[in-house]
Amino acid sequence: MAPVVRFAPSPTGFLHIGNARPALFNALFARREGGTFWLRLDDTDTARSTPEFAAAIEEDLRWLGIVPGGTFRQSERLAIYDAAAERLKAAGRLYPAYETAEELERRRRRQLGRGLPPVYDRAALKLTPEERAAFEDEGRRPHWRFRLDPGTVTWDDLVRGPCHVEADSLSDPVLIREDGSYLYTLPSVVDDAETGVTHVIRGEDHVTNTAVQIQIFSALGAAVPVFAHHNLLTTASGEGLSKRLGHLSLRGLREAGYEPTAVAALAVLTGSAEAVRPVADLDELAALVDLAHVSRAPAKFDEHELDGLNARVVHGLPYAAVAERLAALGVQPGRGEAFWEVVRANLTRVSEAAQWWRVVEGPVTPVTGETPDLLAVAREALPPEPWDAGTWKRVTESVRAATGLKGKALFLPLRLALTGLDHGPDLAGLLPLIGRARALARLHGETA
Repeated sequence: MAPVVRFAPSPTGFLHIGNARPALFNALFARREGGTFWLRLDDTDTARSTPEFAAAIEEDLRWLGIVPGGTFRQSERLAIYDAAAERLKAAGRLYPAYETAEELERRRRRQLGRGLPPVYDRAALKLTPEERAAFEDEGRRPHWRFRLDPGTVTWDDLVRGPCHVEADSLSDPVLIREDGSYLYTLPSVVDDAETGVTHVIRGEDHVTNTAVQIQIFSALGAAVPVFAHHNLLTTASGEGLSKRLGHLSLRGLREAGYEPTAVAALAVLTGSAEAVRPVADLDELAALVDLAHVSRAPAKFDEHELDGLNARVVHGLPYAAVAERLAALGVQPGRGEAFWEVVRANLTRVSEAAQWWRVVEGPVTPVTGETPDLLAVAREALPPEPWDAGTWKRVTESVRAATGLKGKALFLPLRLALTGLDHGPDLAGLLPLIGRARALARLHGETA
């Protein structure tokens, strides 16, 4: 049976690199196993969820190369959750509780003071109809708790292996707030059951939810999915990632010029048995990702490592993959392929090609220094066009023969004069693009 997975962000901010990790694990698993990937927008928090953030999430996923098989919003499915809640109430698994937050906190402190675990004591189950009516008359509205069955809940986690939780050590979780709104747990389980999700792949911060959710699946008569809880990304210093780190948002990384395949590879290969490496596309990345080989330790996302990985990706990009972006930078399409082959090995990001196009097209103010004799000899050595990759060698051999200079003493003054810079792409490839007229003017010390 083909797997069905989902990614379920809340549209309350932009996705960051930490969110990309579960999104990619799910999408890559579906891609490799021939399954279906759903995008579920958990937008029941009406105060913070916005259509703009929802649209941004879909845009960021497309940038990574993730195209969901379908998208739906929890805000459109409230009637389905209501029906599930009524079933749980009828089965005696969802019960009303009237304690205020202050009362629960006082009870919690008393339990801790007596050396007891701060587990809810199920006092609400002992209320008589008259006591409930009295609370209602006071204006109290109940929150609704799910009654956990005692015993051990077990599952075989695809990342963590055999797992178990003693249900007796947990408080009956609140599924519905006093105002009738749902917390995360019940809608998530109902949606997974309704959409046929077979594998729930998510961060290890959800491990503690799993025992509760397994019992809710069973109480609703739904099949329990397979769970996989992967390690979380942190910053290089070990700090947890959050939406406030705007520069690590997918939007921020895209605007900074990073390649989506570099971001994707670092997001999922970090903290796994596979070495971080460039990949051509998500199909290649999917073949590398094995949930069983994901480490249990936190995975540190190093921005500096992203720079190096991005450079390796850029160096391998064919011209067809960058032609539109180069044209947007002003590179003439007719010369674009030759230019790209010359400069790409010197780039960390494609956008940096603009600097080298300015070197080709000018104007460049040459740095002539104290080498007028050398430059005069170089001017005389310039052959007529057309020029090719061998022109630079012929020019420098002529200058070396006339001056006796070699190595840095020969090449650096010529580079400074021709490009205005002391570093850059191989001049064997760059010089034919600069052309004789500009090269001659620059060797004369003119801005051209």
